[in-house]
Parts: sequence; structure tokens; C-alpha cells
Amino acid sequence: MKYLLAAIAFTWTAALAAHEGHGDTPRVAAKAARPAKPGLAIGAAVSPGGLLWVVGLNPDGRLFVRTSTDLGLTWSDAQLLDSGNDRIAADGENRPKIAFGPHDRVVISYTQPLAKPYTGEIRMLRSDDGGKSFSAPLTIHRDRQLITHRFESLAFDRAGVLHVVWIDKRDQVLAANAAGTASAKSAYAGAAIYRNESRDGGLSFGPDIKLADHSCECCRIAVAPTPEGGLAAMWRHVFEPNVRDHAFAILGGDKAPVRASFDDWKLDACPHHGPGLAASTQGGYHAVWFGEKAGRAAVRYGRLSPVGSPEGEARELPDPRAEHADVVASGRQVAIAWRSYDGTQTRLRAWVSADDGAHFALRELATSSDENDHPRMLATPAGIRVLWRTAREIHVLPISP
Repeated sequence: MKYLLAAIAFTWTAALAAHEGHGDTPRVAAKAARPAKPGLAIGAAVSPGGLLWVVGLNPDGRLFVRTSTDLGLTWSDAQLLDSGNDRIAADGENRPKIAFGPHDRVVISYTQPLAKPYTGEIRMLRSDDGGKSFSAPLTIHRDRQLITHRFESLAFDRAGVLHVVWIDKRDQVLAANAAGTASAKSAYAGAAIYRNESRDGGLSFGPDIKLADHSCECCRIAVAPTPEGGLAAMWRHVFEPNVRDHAFAILGGDKAPVRASFDDWKLDACPHHGPGLAASTQGGYHAVWFGEKAGRAAVRYGRLSPVGSPEGEARELPDPRAEHADVVASGRQVAIAWRSYDGTQTRLRAWVSADDGAHFALRELATSSDENDHPRMLATPAGIRVLWRTAREIHVLPISP
């Protein structure tokens, strides 16, 4: 079924010209684009009881949650949350998130932009009563410098431990100070990936732990469960000398991150375009990412081994305008959704497989000329759903093989 929505779309490429403090222009084939207006980005999750939750900002910039008992056919009234005087980032790659743990625990995270450009703190609200009430916001990392702590992802593992992973620039600052240079970029490529853990549902956190040096500066981090009940992460990484491909690691594991993509994209900038990751029931992972390979910019789908290394050749999505793809798997069904802007309107499209990614079929899901968010995907008890927020409403669309 094709849904017709409505009014002026935007795309990610405008962000390339205003990436995180880099003065140079990325070597990317540009598309017709408008700058994205902040405020539409949402996080979503299904509660243990099967309730669909979304978290985002209302037109006044207030943090809210809404719930649906019928997977988006009807919604509750918005419940406004008390986030104090925090500013809240909700700009596509850096969106609020929500996660459910054991014992009626619910956590909501977001980045609070600080006074200096490209700086931030990662803040969290927590609930011990299934989301009926939430705490005041707290900062989850111990480092409190006026630097980048942004683009967090979070999830509970099977044992109920809460993991948070984010992009952090403390090592760039240290390197610049040690080198006695004002150019932090020349002293340390990119940023770093840091993580921490909470064993009491976000009430307290352990130390900040560095997962990897030299990540990209402002691409989202993808997180997926491992077969053993832990969590895996995938992010855009800066490989020597300045190649913007992707890395993969098991959170809390004893193995170093591995290279997960080999596009060999030589780019001295951040493309604001992070990956997606989903565990396969056949072992390993499904992954989607954007990159330029041999001069050809595209979103690609590939399989990763259980340790994160590529398996076989990556495939381009069947849409040269594809952007900000997300991937989810449920049993042998795999679905990838993305948006595609043609200069007039945005199309929401999907690539769907019923055989664990061996074969895919293209699906047309929706069109809109409104401003709109990147699509978010969820595996629900009733099947895979795509959530797409436009300026008018939040759409929840089913995907069938």
C-alpha cells in the first residue's frame, strides 16, 4: 500500500557543507538539498508489554513521549517530560532515544548542546514504574569538559545491564595540548568512541571506557544484540591516512574493533550519515551504510560475520538517491528503509527480504512534500514497522515480504 502524505522535504547533504567545524568541502556528489530544520527526530521502542513508545520534541522544543496500543493507528496524548532548562538535540543523526529494561525500568537519553559549538553532554531521564513518572535529567558520563559528548546510542543487554556508547573528543583535546598546537584536528584525527555501563537501570554508571580512537565526528552509532545476549556496535571510523569507512566491536568484549566496510572513501570531513545494524538469525549481522567507492556514492547493504568482518560483496540499494537507511531483522525477514529526495518531494522506500537477505524486493511505502525525519525501523510482535515523522504526524507503516 502506498501512503500519500503532504508539503516541503529536506535531505542530509546540506549538512555536509556545514559539518563539524571542518573548513574543507567534502568530496561528495551533491544532490539537490535544503537544510534540515531541527526538531522532528524521534526515538522509538516497543515496551515488554507490547506498547509502542516514541520520544521527541514538540513544536515548542519540549520533550514528550506518546504511546500506542495498536502500533500507530491511534496515539495517546503527548506526555510532556520535565527536562529542566536543557536544550535538546533532535536533528536526525542525533535524536532522543528510549529503551526498556527489567523491573519496569525505562530510560530516555538525549544530547544537550552546550555553549561552545559542537559540544554537548549526554543526559538521561529514568523511570522505575514503567514510564508513569521520570526522574530529573542527569549526565551519564564522568568527563565534564566543554567538549563533544554526543551522538549517543543506548540499549539494555539480556542480563539487564544498560550500555551507553557515544562520540567523545577528550583525546583530541589531550593530543592538541601535548603537541602544543591550536589545531586539534592536526594532532588527532576525528574523535573517539567511549562507553559506560549501568547495572541499576541508569541510577548510577561505571567509569567512562574508551572503545576506539579516531572515530568520525558526527555520524550516529548503530547498536544491535549479539547471540550471546550482549551488544555490538558499528560506527563510521577514520582509518589511516584519512579513510572514512566503518568499524565494529562487541561492547565489553576483549577483542579490538575490526574494519566492517572497505569502500576506501578518502574524505577529510564527516558526512553526517551513520550506519544501521541488525543481528541475523543465521549468525552474523546485516548492515547498511553510506559511502563512496571508486568514485560512486551510494547506500550499501552487506553481511558481517559474528566478529564484524565483511562477508561477501556489499550491494548498492536500488535507488541512487537513497539516504539515511535503517535495517531490521525478524526471523528470516530483513527490511531496509530509506528516504529519497527528488528535488520536489521525499519518497519513503524499502527493500524487503524473506530469506535472510539472499534476495530483496523493492517496496514503495509513502511520499511527502513536508519536512520529515529519517525513517526508524522496529521489529514488533505483529511484524516489522517503519516509523516516519513528518511535520504533520508520526506514521507507522507495516512492511511485508
